[in-house]
Amino acid sequence: MAESRIVATTVFRVKKMDCDAEEELVRLRLAQLDEVEAVRVDLIARTVSVRHTSVDPSSVRAALDGLDLDTTQLDVTDAVPEWAPVPTMHERGIFTIALLINALFFVVEFVAGLASQSMGLVADSIDMLADASVYGLSLLAVGRATHHKMRLAAGSGYLQLALATVGLAEVIRRFLAQESLPDARTMITVSLLALTANAATLVILRRAKTPEAHFQASWIFTANDIKANGLVILSAVVVIVTENPAADLVAGAIIFIIVANGARRILKLARP
Repeated sequence: MAESRIVATTVFRVKKMDCDAEEELVRLRLAQLDEVEAVRVDLIARTVSVRHTSVDPSSVRAALDGLDLDTTQLDVTDAVPEWAPVPTMHERGIFTIALLINALFFVVEFVAGLASQSMGLVADSIDMLADASVYGLSLLAVGRATHHKMRLAAGSGYLQLALATVGLAEVIRRFLAQESLPDARTMITVSLLALTANAATLVILRRAKTPEAHFQASWIFTANDIKANGLVILSAVVVIVTENPAADLVAGAIIFIIVANGARRILKLARP
């Protein structure tokens, strides 16, 4: 007869967990604990339910406290039904499509941004790359050792931070140099294409018909990407009206700062 073991579920509220990357890194941190059997994350409610074999969940609490995301313990219950610890093949297929869309438009917007001298487009392309890296991390991390997952996350964070820093430096240089106007019509055309791509991603995520938190969160953050597309389009209109490149530079700076802050949080969570 198999030896019986204690299985309980402890629920935590993680108040500062508010993006896909942070959800993934919370999972990675908990995966380092031998007593953790499964983790369920509700990113919308900012809760983490941990199924564990230990009587005392203090080690789980300590791991979450180490992330500095304002964690509080909510509840302890008896064992719950088996949870799926990794995405299903159907979910992985959807994430793969989203990854390809974001990767493609990273290239399209980056090349178009350089050609049109638009920092708004270049910044939006880096934002697309950040999204692609989150989807890629979710896919590549499946079945890998925890330390390897952490390296993947840290590598993604360093890349995003480096690109955002270079981008902000270029924005400052262009402010000081007072360079020529960007091609506003290219900005509008490419941003409309990117907006369409993000809308297509929303449709794909919606058709997944799953209540899982990572899909809900991906939907929310892709919707936020559409707002960034709108910001670039608005800045292009202002450039046309004012015949001044300042609006494009401001849009680029805002998006670069958003990307840099996301990268900073990823690196903070990816610490061993």
